[in-house]
Amino acid sequence: MLEDTIIARATPPGIGGLGVVRISGRRALAVAEKIFEAGRKTRGGFPVRRPVFGTVRDPERPSALDEAFLTYFKAPRSYTREDVVEISAHGSPAVLEAIVRLGVEAGARPAGPGEFTLRAFLNGRLDIIQAEAVNDLVRSVSLGQARVSSRQLGGSLSRRVARLRGRLVSLLSGIEAGLEFPDEGLRTGPAAAIKALASLIPEVERLVASYERGQAIGEGVTLALVGRANVGKSTLFNALLGDERAIVTPYPGTTRDFLRETVVIGEAVFHLVDMAGLGRPSHPVEKRGVALGRRIAREADGLVVVLDASKAWSAEDGRLLRGFAGKKAVVVLNKSDLPRGLDERRVRASAGSSPVLEVSALKGRNIDPLRQALRTRFAPDAGQDEEVVLHARQRDRLQGTLEALKKAEALLAGRGPEELAAEELREAVRLVGELAGEVRTEEVLGEVFGRFCVGK
Repeated sequence: MLEDTIIARATPPGIGGLGVVRISGRRALAVAEKIFEAGRKTRGGFPVRRPVFGTVRDPERPSALDEAFLTYFKAPRSYTREDVVEISAHGSPAVLEAIVRLGVEAGARPAGPGEFTLRAFLNGRLDIIQAEAVNDLVRSVSLGQARVSSRQLGGSLSRRVARLRGRLVSLLSGIEAGLEFPDEGLRTGPAAAIKALASLIPEVERLVASYERGQAIGEGVTLALVGRANVGKSTLFNALLGDERAIVTPYPGTTRDFLRETVVIGEAVFHLVDMAGLGRPSHPVEKRGVALGRRIAREADGLVVVLDASKAWSAEDGRLLRGFAGKKAVVVLNKSDLPRGLDERRVRASAGSSPVLEVSALKGRNIDPLRQALRTRFAPDAGQDEEVVLHARQRDRLQGTLEALKKAEALLAGRGPEELAAEELREAVRLVGELAGEVRTEEVLGEVFGRFCVGK
């Protein structure tokens, strides 16, 4: 497969002023020469890294398909470290599809999703973290994600992981040397190993914790708006979006299904879900909506619990707050423009650590402070130089590494067998190797490159 020359669109589907078709492989230039005719003859073939104007032609037809520029990148100074040709034509889907078809007829193979970046990875141009950053940068929906992805494409997280792996290997080597050669004075004793782990564990903990922000600026955080019927969830939903997306009426039970919309607050992405009011429904359709809403709330990353500030505290309010006590939440006292009926002290006592804010969704009062509270609660800022983990795959490997390190620390502190502590450290080294792609498995490659668009 890696010996094939591959071809695909490098720009996204749709109509545009320009579109690019990329060819990579040993025969990239030979394929391109069969379908591209330079406007002016060049001595010694196509120049490297300099666009050449010409026309794309079907060898079977006399007329030109389109005017275009061809740029040749000679291996290894290319994205894939293979010979690469990029043909920039007009952004008509029909034209670009025709160029790809002509390239296939000339000897190339259609590229699979992520195959250009896979080749860059396998040829040592990128490590697997940088490969993920390429896809993240292309798909970024917030400026925060673009900044983090650009930094990681430059190798910032890769260097951090490499340093971490080096320290783990050094620690493991000292312990194993003592086990294999006990009389040679090479042994790293339990006290020294525990001291080393005392600095390693917090570093891994910080990386694991950064996923909370990484998820917010990358995949996005799903927040369910929960509350009794007619507390103003749909009005608040519209206010947060800045758009009349949900139907609002003064009658309870208007929302029986659920609505899902995305909003960017600062650099964080939130998927807001408005759904049926929780309580005791009377209509069968409303009953199904309530059951669905409870399931969505359980599965959401966090909650916006909406209470009616104009109504007295009820047992249903208490059940609502207690029922989701284990979820991260922000409590909203809506309808604060009306005379107060709710006992705020009782709400705060039941809300625990969740922040409580007064708003009037109808009047637009305190909506910006609520947006800020959501960002602070669900997407806390990292330091300017702190790395941010964007993917569950990365978080899972780091979480496994952390657990292995803590087991090793417990074994050494409890004077357990050093052989078992060394085994835990070996597991930590393996997981960090998977994180950076030094340990390659089909599962890891599929997990990473299966998410890619074809053009990359």
